[in-house]
Amino acid sequence: MLPMPNQTPLPFPGAERADSDAATTPPPATEGDAGTEPGNEYAAQAFEPGSTLGDTPRQDSLPIDTPASPPVDRDVRRPIDGRRPPPRRPWWAGLLGRLMTPWVSLTIEPKDPAEHAPDLGDRPVCYVLEDYGLSNALILERACRETGLPSPLQPLPGDPIGRKRAYVALSRRNASPLAPLQQSLGTAPPSSKTHSGSLARLLDAHRDDPALDVQLVPVSIFVGRAPDKQSGWFNVLFSENWALVGRFRRLLAIALNGRDTTVRFAPPVRLRSIIAEDLPPERTVRKLSRVLRTHFRLIRAAVIGPDLSTRRLLVDRVLAAAPVKEAIADQARRDNSSPAEAWKKAHGYAYEIAADYSHPVVRSASFLLTFVWNRIYRGVLVHHLDKLKQAAPGHEVVYVPCHRSHMDYLLLSYLLYTKGIVPPHIFAGINLNLPVIGTLLRKGGAFFARRSFRGNALYSAVFREYMAQLVAGGYSIEYFIEGGRSRTGRLLPPKGGTLAMTVRAYLRQPTRPVMFQPIYIGYEKLMEGSSYLDELTGKPKEKESIWQLVTGIPKVLRSNYGQVVVNFGEPIKLGEALAEHAPDWDGKAVSDDEKPIWLSNMVDALADRIQVNVNRAADVNPINLLALALLSTPKHAMGESDLLAQIALSKTLLAELPFSDRVTVTPHSPAEIVAHGEEIAVLARTTHPLGDVLHVGGDNAVLLSYFRNNVLHLFTAASWIACCFQHNRRMAQDSVLRLGRSVYPFLQVELFLPWSEDEFVERLARTIDVFVREGLLEWASEEDGGILARNAGQSDEVFRLRAIGHSLQQAFERYYIAISVLAKNGAGTLSAGELESLCQLAAQRLSLLYAPAAPEFFDKTLFRGFIQKLRELKLVWVDENGKLVFDQRLESWARDARFILGRELRHSIEKVSPEAAKPDSEAMPAD
Repeated sequence: MLPMPNQTPLPFPGAERADSDAATTPPPATEGDAGTEPGNEYAAQAFEPGSTLGDTPRQDSLPIDTPASPPVDRDVRRPIDGRRPPPRRPWWAGLLGRLMTPWVSLTIEPKDPAEHAPDLGDRPVCYVLEDYGLSNALILERACRETGLPSPLQPLPGDPIGRKRAYVALSRRNASPLAPLQQSLGTAPPSSKTHSGSLARLLDAHRDDPALDVQLVPVSIFVGRAPDKQSGWFNVLFSENWALVGRFRRLLAIALNGRDTTVRFAPPVRLRSIIAEDLPPERTVRKLSRVLRTHFRLIRAAVIGPDLSTRRLLVDRVLAAAPVKEAIADQARRDNSSPAEAWKKAHGYAYEIAADYSHPVVRSASFLLTFVWNRIYRGVLVHHLDKLKQAAPGHEVVYVPCHRSHMDYLLLSYLLYTKGIVPPHIFAGINLNLPVIGTLLRKGGAFFARRSFRGNALYSAVFREYMAQLVAGGYSIEYFIEGGRSRTGRLLPPKGGTLAMTVRAYLRQPTRPVMFQPIYIGYEKLMEGSSYLDELTGKPKEKESIWQLVTGIPKVLRSNYGQVVVNFGEPIKLGEALAEHAPDWDGKAVSDDEKPIWLSNMVDALADRIQVNVNRAADVNPINLLALALLSTPKHAMGESDLLAQIALSKTLLAELPFSDRVTVTPHSPAEIVAHGEEIAVLARTTHPLGDVLHVGGDNAVLLSYFRNNVLHLFTAASWIACCFQHNRRMAQDSVLRLGRSVYPFLQVELFLPWSEDEFVERLARTIDVFVREGLLEWASEEDGGILARNAGQSDEVFRLRAIGHSLQQAFERYYIAISVLAKNGAGTLSAGELESLCQLAAQRLSLLYAPAAPEFFDKTLFRGFIQKLRELKLVWVDENGKLVFDQRLESWARDARFILGRELRHSIEKVSPEAAKPDSEAMPAD
């Protein structure tokens, strides 16, 4: 058994500040601004020392995940770091503080606030809380004592606040929790107070006393938000949320969750510099209150997630948007109905689509999923998340993982949540909106889309506007650009619809920068394995049902699915992609009616780059290596010593020729990998006196091809060279490199490879050096660029070389099938669609007559990609009748296939290549 890491989540490392050029800053707030919407878990707007209201608050000033540390047991009477002892507390604060001590444990961020603001003790300090409350005042006072900061319960010099304390708050408990947003939208009642009276008095005192210079320190307090700790259901009900709760609920929250209390200090801002702006008093206090309120909303969104009123507010904004209003009017005209009926239909669509994020549900789901993951998996590893956290501040993050299983979105949301990041809104198919399950998914952040928008302009308008509101509001989003789950283990060609919606939403309001985060998810065993097997053998996909889910749970919980690895790839910033692919865009907003000529190509390039970066973050697990080795033999069996040697060779190639700095490889030895394969029932062992034989059965072999395809792209160069020596004992190095350059464009499209042709040729040369050092090839002559040779006969080296080349061999067979069908039918005979269909039929027949092939061998999508690349390279083109024509260059390309494919195989392909059915007029001439 492999030593697998413990599944229990570990404390999540803190996010470092992003470089100043890595986070784009939004424009300064102006009168009437609504502030930044909640939901972006990375944007944490804060104040820099010495900043003014006219300055733009930095988005990356507050880390979202400073590592939690246990509370420090200090003697509060002794000096801290050379500072004078804190003043004596009021008697009531001492009494209540002692009563709270057993129930409250503080995590203070940063650990030493004064270290981040060296002049904090040089001027009077006034703390700003989000809302009033005795418990907040006592928690703040304790945090200040533990960190050696001035007490908030002692008055400022001259007591300008007039309440014998040094803190102010923006809200009271009897205020509406939506009051700040209502004020920003202009919907607040006339009597609503728009600022703190204490804050106004403090600003007035600065105008009256030029010597007064107080520093404001915003402080956020959260009771019951510790995602790396597990609590009971009752604790979840009283965890921190967006509502301003009453005293009794707050008391219960402290009793149940007080040991998970976080106090977050922001860098201070000098009030004297704010007064120096010389704005009218009323405008100054309103502006300062608005900026402070925005800061607290961003911090709260980063820590506990979006406002629970998000669904209603988003639906209202969607229905109030101009494109949706026009669509409603058009719908009313088409249906000959009233605008109210059309509006009601749009409202129904919006509620069918919109997520309904619920923090208690997410917390509760995390408890359940922790049990499930520990039960069915032997560990969930995460790599490179720290790099995401460095790059993400100030950006709206769009997660774009590969799609292999229904577990993908549950696993990713769970991992982000347990690591202190708000789960994203997830684009889900309407087929998952099942009774009960759909409601739970919706409350976990899922929003649902129909499979097709065609013929329903109103639904399309509502969905596009909902996506636009998510992007404009800074909500993180997750979707799968492959469209559906891969049944073959390869990345599927991307579908650009959702990606185009995201780009259009950004272009419509290019304020908050967008960053796409590719993610690779690697499994050792799939829950959907049996259903994939049925679909690959031709059975139709079964429709999801609640009964199917319920009856399948016991089997899932009894199974061992090995280990899961989640790798975060290199992020892609939309602004940089636009600069590269849309240089004519001037940075100004692009309305929905405009259709720039560069948009389609830009989206295609972006989609391709996302898939490339997913592949560049691949993980090579034990099952991948077993599949690469065992599927290379006719009977999918190997002697134990041969299998161990082949696995060792694969690991050597990965180490000597790294694909990317984000690719991870299992650290386990070949013997441990074999033992693990037996443990999770992927391998079977047959004992024999001459040495044990390890093999996989028929169904397992098909499923194992899935895991081989996960990492096929990592061995492209090695497989190409090995293929060159399948049917050639000697070959010039120049020929290997030249042919590799000619075939690379097709491999690049199929496997989403990151190199240019020159870079691929360079990689081939480095791979040849490794092959020579490992004894797989040797230099027969060094003249004319060198002649390479493999061993004669059936040596171990030849066996290993053949095993490496087998994984790519079928790709070249597919290419030759397409060329053969084209040549057999002649130029100007077939359309692209007809060629695809004939190629698929030929591949199916070849697999039935000769050797069973991998499921993707006759995948029409792969033939489509090859034909499209032929057209891009002008090796074939379409005539005026829509038929494909070609010249002698294609025949020359086909002749090169003799270096890769054996004579017998080429003959078999040519034999099964079909001709298109002739029209009746040609088949039977008239009398």
